[in-house]
Amino acid sequence: MQQYGILPKVLLVCTVILTAVLSLKAQETTPSNTVPVRMTVTVYVLGDRPMPEINREDVIVTQGRDRLHVTEWVPAKGDRAGLDLFVLIDDALDTSFGSHINDLRAFINNQAPTTSVGVGYMRNATVQILQNFTTDHDQAARVVRLPIASPGAFGSPYLSVINLMNRWPSHPNRRTVVMISDGIDRARRGPGFRGLGIIPDANSASDVAQRTGTMIHTIYAPGVGRLQRNFFEANTGQNSMAKLSDDSGGESFFLGFQSPVSIRPYLDTIQNILGNQYLLEFQARPGRRAGLQSIRLATEVAGVEFASANSVWVPAASR
Repeated sequence: MQQYGILPKVLLVCTVILTAVLSLKAQETTPSNTVPVRMTVTVYVLGDRPMPEINREDVIVTQGRDRLHVTEWVPAKGDRAGLDLFVLIDDALDTSFGSHINDLRAFINNQAPTTSVGVGYMRNATVQILQNFTTDHDQAARVVRLPIASPGAFGSPYLSVINLMNRWPSHPNRRTVVMISDGIDRARRGPGFRGLGIIPDANSASDVAQRTGTMIHTIYAPGVGRLQRNFFEANTGQNSMAKLSDDSGGESFFLGFQSPVSIRPYLDTIQNILGNQYLLEFQARPGRRAGLQSIRLATEVAGVEFASANSVWVPAASR
């Protein structure tokens, strides 16, 4: 009787082992109803400590309640270091911005050989490109000039940056914009655009940035005219620039409503960000239509945090 009593226990153990193996296989197999999505992630080290090793299995990507399968996590270095960096300056800035031009030129000249730099000025809801993307950093630095201290007839930094992103050539490189502006939208002045807290075109620019994988860092500098002296307008402009940066995974820099003594500390921080980025690929769950999908990134590695766009563009499910 004791020999017969052992058999159910053996079957039970085998069933548990088989279930665990099948479960592990299911975790390792990419579901057929997912699509590959790529994005750039900045890794921040908290406190005064060296950068820890972060492996692919340490990266947690969630979409809703689902944890997604990470297929690639590599540092943006070596043959993967390609970067398109565009310096975008608002022509509505006060000419006192001229004191920062040398720091901006030095920032451009200090870029890695794998970085292509473009320079342009925002005016009339478009961009006057003075230098298309080039790896000749000295040439790009030389075209930086004083702003003309006029927004034009239809001045909107958000419509301008949308115009830039829509004209951006397709390329596998990382995409980054350093946008220098007061953030005030002088193009849309109707009552329907007041009291919203965030300028509507800033939300549109945020959507385009996330759709195209463009990380936007914003630097506040005072503009010209009566609106610059209006607390509501200046505050709304700063808030809108901060939202655009946060949504796209970038940083926003400002010192109240004053002109910074120097923008070099801001540019140094941006340079550090560019040197601590990873390229992430994961399998996302598509919807019936292509569109932006909210995702969250996390890790259990101590002492670091991630910064990335809040959403990614996910193609529609194949039929």
